[in-house]
Amino acid sequence: MADAARLAVDIGGTFTDVALEAGGRLFTTKVLTTHAAPERGVLEAVRKVLDIGAVPPSSVRLVIHGTTLATNAIIERKGATTALIVTEGHRDALEMAHENRFEQYDIGVDRPPPLVPRHLRLPVAERVDCRGRVLIPLDEDSVRAVLPALDEHSVQSVAVGLIHGYANPAHEQRIAEVLAAERPGLSVTLASDVCPEVREFERLSTACANAYVRPLMARYLTGLAASLRDAGLACPFLLMTSGGGLTTLETAVAAPIRL
Repeated sequence: MADAARLAVDIGGTFTDVALEAGGRLFTTKVLTTHAAPERGVLEAVRKVLDIGAVPPSSVRLVIHGTTLATNAIIERKGATTALIVTEGHRDALEMAHENRFEQYDIGVDRPPPLVPRHLRLPVAERVDCRGRVLIPLDEDSVRAVLPALDEHSVQSVAVGLIHGYANPAHEQRIAEVLAAERPGLSVTLASDVCPEVREFERLSTACANAYVRPLMARYLTGLAASLRDAGLACPFLLMTSGGGLTTLETAVAAPIRL
């Protein structure tokens, strides 16, 4: 058997599949996904396929992981309690979206509710124009004024999406600093990091989706990486993105919406 081997893992809603490439041969196995702790199913499948291929963990030179866990969490509404901090006067942009209908002639169409309800869309005083010029400086007192609402509703994750934040992210970054100082346990997603582009709805919806799944995915991915190392797979661990590329563990933890 050749020294170098590669391992690929895919977690779905029902099954966890693993493929091992070693010595010019391909070995596969399938186990049931363990929903309460998905990493348990992964480790079970990895041990099983390594036994089938008679490959020691130390011979594995690369692990590639694809998963729909983040997508499933959004579809099933099983993410974290999430708040959205927005520019004053724009808290409804997330729900207004493009002001269109899924079905043009169905006046009774029922749109799915936003991931962040209106009472957790929290405005702060600031304004930047489309060229990134500061029109109204960030009022940090208005940022601290949202903290009681975060505590009251046991918010676990916060998305920050300000008007024209793509042109000048300084206010979003300062809000993240304030939140880190005042509530260090919060997970914080900046729209200017995960979707730095024109159009407010796209930025806000992407930031909210990322914030919604980030605590879940951060726990899972960091826990899985540690378990793989403990099992003797001290090799690079890369994640498949939804676009078909690969990314690092650190990027996947920060922006799981890309998976």
